[in-house]
Amino acid sequence: MMNEEVEILAAIENMENNVQEHQREVHTYRNGFDVSDKKFIKTYRLTKKLTRELINIIRPFVVQRQRMSGLTVEEKVLVTLHFLACGSYQHAVANSKYLGVSQPTVSRCVEEITTALNHPELLQRYVKFPETLNEMNSLRMRFHRIYGMPGIIGCIDCTHIAIVPPKTNDPVHPERIYVNRKNYHSLNVQLVCDERMKILHVNPRFPGSSHDSHIWNNSNIEPVLRNIHERGNGGYFLLGDSGYPLRPWLLTPVANAETEEEEAYNEVHRRARSTIERCNGLLKMRFRCLLKHRVLHYAPNKASKIINACVLLHNMCIDNNVELNLEGDEADMDFENDINNDQHIENPHHNLQLIEGRRMQRRVINYFRH
Repeated sequence: MMNEEVEILAAIENMENNVQEHQREVHTYRNGFDVSDKKFIKTYRLTKKLTRELINIIRPFVVQRQRMSGLTVEEKVLVTLHFLACGSYQHAVANSKYLGVSQPTVSRCVEEITTALNHPELLQRYVKFPETLNEMNSLRMRFHRIYGMPGIIGCIDCTHIAIVPPKTNDPVHPERIYVNRKNYHSLNVQLVCDERMKILHVNPRFPGSSHDSHIWNNSNIEPVLRNIHERGNGGYFLLGDSGYPLRPWLLTPVANAETEEEEAYNEVHRRARSTIERCNGLLKMRFRCLLKHRVLHYAPNKASKIINACVLLHNMCIDNNVELNLEGDEADMDFENDINNDQHIENPHHNLQLIEGRRMQRRVINYFRH
C-alpha cells in the first residue's frame, strides 16, 4: 500500500511540475523592447519605432488574444521577425531568451503574421509598381542622376529561394518542377527594384525550373509597360540581363559590343543593373530565412507568403533608412550566387517587338556618342 501511495504522490508531483513548467513557458516572455537599439535591430531587423508602427498597421488583420495565456499582437510580431531574421529554425527561435515560447507557437505566429502581411491592403501599400507617368518620370530622373542613362525606371532579375521538396505526386505542386538547374528545390522569385534597392514588384509563385524570361512573359507588369509603349509613351524601360527578351520596355546588354558607344552602354547597363543584384543580397542577408543553406521548410504556397512578407519588411527598412550592420559570422556568411540563365534567343525576322527593342536600344546607345 505504501508503494502505491508513493507512486500516486510522485505522479501528482510530476503533474504539478508539468503545469508549473507550462506556466513558466507562457510567462517567461521578456519584453523585446527592453534591449538596446543595436541589439534590437540585430535580433528583429527593424528599429523599435518601425516595429511599433508595424504592430499598429497589422493589428486589424491579426486575431486578438482570447485568454491571458495567449500571446499579444506585439509578441506575435516579435516572434515572427526573429524567425525571419535568424533563419528557418523554429526551435532556435523558440529557445531564444527573448521569447520563451514553444516551437509550435513559433509556427503559429509565423503563419498568422505572414498571412496578415500578405493581405492585399498591406502588400500593395508597401510593394507597389509605379502606376502613373509622374511616378515613372520620378524614377527615370533618379536613375539618370546616378547612372547617366535616360529612360530607366527599374532593374529586374530573378533569385532562387530554397524550399524543402514538395510531395512527389502532389497534383498542384509536383516535386520535379521545383528542381532548378543546380539540382536543388527552389522558387524562382522575380524582383524589380528602384535605385535605392526598394522592391517595386515581387512574384514568388514560379517553381525553380522556370526560366526568368518565362516568368517575365507571364508577369502582370509586362503588359503594363507594353501598353504604355503602345500608347505612344516610349522611353520607359527596365534593365535586365541577357536571359531576358530585348523589348522597347526591357533593355538588355549588347552581345559582342564592337563600338565605343556600345561598350559605354554595356558598362552603364552593368553598373545600373547591379542594383538588383545588391538588392537580392541585401534582402537575403536582412532576412536569413531566405538564404539557400537555411531552406524554407514549407509548402510552396506558404513559402511564397514568407517571401512576400520579407519583401514588405525590407521596403519598410529602405523607406526608413534602417542599415543592416552585421558582425562576426553573420557578416562573413556567403550565399550562393543566383543561377545564370543562358542568353535569350529569338528569331529576329519574325518578332516585331524584338525589332522595336533593337531600335530603342540603339537610341540609348547613341546617347553615349561623344
